Amino acid sequence: MLKHLKYLKYLLLHKYWVFYAGLKLKVSIWRLLIHDWSKFLPCEWFAYTNYFYGNHPKFSELPSALKSIWPAKSCEEYWKDKFDFSWNHHSKFNKHHFQFWVLIEDSGKIKPLKMPEKYVREMTADWEGAGRAITGKWEAWDYYQKNKENTLLHPESRELFERLLRNFKP
Repeated sequence: MLKHLKYLKYLLLHKYWVFYAGLKLKVSIWRLLIHDWSKFLPCEWFAYTNYFYGNHPKFSELPSALKSIWPAKSCEEYWKDKFDFSWNHHSKFNKHHFQFWVLIEDSGKIKPLKMPEKYVREMTADWEGAGRAITGKWEAWDYYQKNKENTLLHPESRELFERLLRNFKP
């Protein structure tokens, strides 16, 4: 039960700082209110809670039905797999994640699609709010610089995102 309270505390803190940053970035109140609401769904809640705050049981102690769904070599791998499924759901369910706008074509080519401005603004608020909730600092620009190569954005979306990050004033 404690792990659920810890996760709830983090999630509410994250939503608070995203709301704060979002107001500065001119994100609509509606977008800020519904931001990350899917994290409260069981398909995300339990995997996130167990991955970040859980005391993981030994893989051998898991029910055989669970082992057959996620045939992992270790309990750590089991929870990582569950988190990966949940993260995939989250990023494909919430349009403020750049991953939502990445098309994998049948040929295997990866193509970033242009994000509408309202989602780029919300993504910026999300990055700012996540950094503040985790480290207590506004350091999204520094985080982005370290992870720029892995952030797949359409050139126009990237230009706006970078401008918003650079000019963000808390």
